[in-house]
Amino acid sequence: MKTVRDIMEQDVSFCKANDSLTDAADLMKKRDVGAIPVCGDNKELLGMVTDRDLVIRGYADNKDGSAKIQEVMSDHLYHVSPDVTLQEASQTMAEHQIRRLPVVTDGQLTGIISLGDLSLDEMSDEAAGQALEDISEHTELH
Repeated sequence: MKTVRDIMEQDVSFCKANDSLTDAADLMKKRDVGAIPVCGDNKELLGMVTDRDLVIRGYADNKDGSAKIQEVMSDHLYHVSPDVTLQEASQTMAEHQIRRLPVVTDGQLTGIISLGDLSLDEMSDEAAGQALEDISEHTELH
C-alpha cells in the first residue's frame, strides 16, 4: 500500500512566524500555492497560513502588509508522518476538513500533501474524492 512519502511534495517553502503578510503573499505567488507552512528556526511546524487567512484574518481586519504572520496563521494543526497510508491521510483530511496536510518527521516539516496530490494518484483517487466531498460540505475557516 502506498504511503504519504510516495507522493508528498518535498520541496516545501515556508515562512517564519515573524515574517509579514506581504512576505507570505509574495511566497504564495512565487510558488503558485494557496497555503504556506509556518516554521521555527529548526523547521519545527508552528502553523499554516492560507490565502484565506491573509484576507479574512488579515486585510479584512484592517491589518496591513507589515503585520506578522503569527497574527493570522492557524496554529491548531493536523499533520501526518511520511509512513501513513494514503487512505489514512485522506481520512484525516476529511475528518478535520482540511485540503493540505503537513508531513512531519521528528518534529520537523519534511513535506506536504494536498487533495490534488491524492487525486492524481490512481490508487487514492477514490479516497481523495470522498475526502473532497466531505470537506466541501463544510465552510469553516482553517
